[in-house]
Amino acid sequence: MKQLLTVLVLITLNLGNAQAERIKDIAQIYGVRSNQLIGYGLMVGLDGSGDQTTQTPFTTQSLGTMLGNLGINLSPAAIASMQLKNVAAVVVTASLPAFAQPGQNIDVTVSSLGNAKSLRGGTLLMTPLKGADGNIYAMAQGSVLIAGAGAAGGGSSVTINHLSAGRIPAGATVERAVSSAALGQNGGFALELHQTDFTTASRMVQAINRVFGENTAAALDGRLVQVQAPADMNRRVAFIAQLEGITVSPSESSAKVILNPRTGSIVMNQSVTVETCAVAHGNLSVTIASAPQVSQPGALSPGQTVVTDQAQIQIKSEKGELVVLPSSTALGDVVKALNAVGATPQDLLAILQAMKAAGSLRAELEIL
Repeated sequence: MKQLLTVLVLITLNLGNAQAERIKDIAQIYGVRSNQLIGYGLMVGLDGSGDQTTQTPFTTQSLGTMLGNLGINLSPAAIASMQLKNVAAVVVTASLPAFAQPGQNIDVTVSSLGNAKSLRGGTLLMTPLKGADGNIYAMAQGSVLIAGAGAAGGGSSVTINHLSAGRIPAGATVERAVSSAALGQNGGFALELHQTDFTTASRMVQAINRVFGENTAAALDGRLVQVQAPADMNRRVAFIAQLEGITVSPSESSAKVILNPRTGSIVMNQSVTVETCAVAHGNLSVTIASAPQVSQPGALSPGQTVVTDQAQIQIKSEKGELVVLPSSTALGDVVKALNAVGATPQDLLAILQAMKAAGSLRAELEIL
């Protein structure tokens, strides 16, 4: 049996005998979410690897504005003539966790905005981080950590990892808290499943009601489950902590095959089945070669030298035997059947789509 030449990734999710999972692993409290922050700032202290300011005028403009705020006033001409090599304009991003309070530190990511060669050894100046509403929620500042190194000289260079982006651990301080009514004003809140599934939602309701009593939980749809909790906040927190530990047996997932034509990766879960079908696959290759031909006229003749292209086209079709794939209900049998075709993962991308069109592949195809 010919094995696949490149990696065929198979994720086996044996959900038929799935073990019970905690509610906190398959759901979250509706409305409890993080918020994205973004800011624009300057990084200084670079070792000659900053922005080429003639190509990134916004770097010198930002530096001039910053110096003006610090009481150093320069003329526009002086700012435009700056030739800086140790300053870089950067974009700072961060994720503000749910229930974050002022004074809490969060990590930030710093990415070069201009043409800086490296941010290694730089220090981020105080940068306000704003949310989607335009308000400032955090202030970032600190030395960036770059997991890489680079050197250049004599027209040659060596680079290890990525040098134009890095992180500042605990590099931002939260200045404003985001109000959230996720836990409900009257004690009620909703649980949101990570994946929409009516069976799992129904089983979650039954499990919660068995522990806390009838009418504690009710399914709103296949994704949201409404839960009634104590009105007192202390008791409500203890209630949620106990609720998150309740175990639920999730339902079997739907059959799905993920195809990535760019990398040739194929991922399928345990629910994929194959009906009996016959498959023949042969590779077709077309080769076109072009060779210049020079026509040289005879001596003392009035003709001219002419150069023409002579093309040679070859079409080659490899033999593809007709292989019968038996009906398979187990993932292992499906893999053996596909391996029997003797095709590479790139060929299997076309075969699986053809099997789906013929109605022999019992799974949903998703192309990344």
